[in-house]
Amino acid sequence: MPAWVYESSFFSITRTYEELSIVCQESNIPANVPANIRAERDWSCLKVEGLLDFGLTGILAGISRVLAENKVSIFAVSTYDTDYILVKERDLELSVRVLKDKGYEFKSP
Repeated sequence: MPAWVYESSFFSITRTYEELSIVCQESNIPANVPANIRAERDWSCLKVEGLLDFGLTGILAGISRVLAENKVSIFAVSTYDTDYILVKERDLELSVRVLKDKGYEFKSP
């Protein structure tokens, strides 16, 4: 695992038999990424706040439905306690606006 991954305050590593996916802060990704590594840039992260007990259903589905209805693609990352929704930077303002219109609240941006 590249050392720069662990320098990020937020990172997620997922490994399957087919691939290894690393999500981290863009500022930690070196400019000269090797050719065999695909790096996609320009994402913003929305953190879903609150107690997300495994018994709760539909939270991520509700958010992703609102964004899909507005043609916003997402990349979701979850930990035991928290969901993170990544949207392209160009879609951040729209994402926040349409989610607020549906009653979702934001601490930031």
